[in-house]
Amino acid sequence: MPAIVIVGAQWGDEGKGKATDLMGDSVDFVVRYQGGNNAGHTVVIGEESYALHLLPSGVLSPHSVPVIGNGVVIDPGVLIKEIGDIQARGVSCERLLISANAHLIMPHHVSLDKVTERYLGQARIGTTGRGIGPAYSDKVARTGIRVQDLFDPAILRQKLELVLREKNQVLTKVYNRRGIDAGRVADEYLEYGKRLASYVADTSLILNQALEEDKVVLLEGAQATLLDVDHGTYPFVTSSSPTAGGACVGSGLGPTRITKVLGIVKAYTTRVGAGPFPTELTDEVGEWLRKTGGEYGVTTGRERRTGWFDAVIARYATRVNGVTDYFITKLDVLSGLEKVPVCTGYEIDGVVRADVPMTQTEFHHAKPVYEYFDGWWEDISNAKSLSELPANARAYVLALADMIGAPVAAIGVGPRRDQTIQLRPLI
Repeated sequence: MPAIVIVGAQWGDEGKGKATDLMGDSVDFVVRYQGGNNAGHTVVIGEESYALHLLPSGVLSPHSVPVIGNGVVIDPGVLIKEIGDIQARGVSCERLLISANAHLIMPHHVSLDKVTERYLGQARIGTTGRGIGPAYSDKVARTGIRVQDLFDPAILRQKLELVLREKNQVLTKVYNRRGIDAGRVADEYLEYGKRLASYVADTSLILNQALEEDKVVLLEGAQATLLDVDHGTYPFVTSSSPTAGGACVGSGLGPTRITKVLGIVKAYTTRVGAGPFPTELTDEVGEWLRKTGGEYGVTTGRERRTGWFDAVIARYATRVNGVTDYFITKLDVLSGLEKVPVCTGYEIDGVVRADVPMTQTEFHHAKPVYEYFDGWWEDISNAKSLSELPANARAYVLALADMIGAPVAAIGVGPRRDQTIQLRPLI
């Protein structure tokens, strides 16, 4: 049976949670494979809205096993609170599995994230200050602390004392901040371990066995393609790989297991944090898009930057992810516009290019080249098929499909699960 990857094809916040939730009843496992609590999914079921940060969207489906894979960095205090909050709303977390190999966000990661971002000033990256980047840095430097370390007090204390020997020097002598007590942190995290122990498992083994048993595994990333540490707008990226390739690394599944890559794109574009954004709107139209689309961060509440649909980055996402199908979300937000622009290329130094430029400098200087489509005024939130969309809305969707290099499988016409037009099977 298939392993399916859901990836964001822009700068994040495309509505990946809705796509995951839509498939929930047909999926046996839903795996979060990278990122931390610097990202989130909003899922609307009926009149209920759920904001998820570390928990996979599959937790909302009674038929799916939600899995936090080895590629995620976990703040255990945040995760325990999220579990408690969602259980208080009647959602069970008893099926949740957490990889023993996932790395932990420690107090020194949060402290360093906040202080270094302030130190950078105008050159700051725009992190959420939740310690994600420093946690991934320690992972790569082989000084990280993993979930499994919570069950060996001696190892945990030894690792903490070793790593804080260096981190406290940086905090106190470079940034004039208070050092962190290794013993206090060890005691706190060992308590976290007791509360999380029942969820911890060898998730790579379980997922591979599930595929052997003809079960469906859905892999959902946080953030998106243009925030990938290798393939995004570096250095204004996240610290992990949200692309489809990262799904293999972050879950322990081999690449030949993946049969479908579903790319999620908004009918326009948004971005959070610093970095290039060729189609960005900083005028009243951009503010209209923000308010109409509810473009505020699920985790941080930060205003998202808004702009028109960028077919250049969508084609790029198709290429680097091997996207087989697209899900266009929030088409309803564009209702009421006389003209809807779409970026079809970039002008750089007087030359129009159809592809993402090779260098950071070129990307910063890219000017969008637009094609304009006739808008529509009708309320499309109750449309159930492509034929029920206004002619101009239908033409817009078909034009995007032609530009981005993969067929459209579904269209979101509202935030609820049932406000979706399905054109092709998602599984």
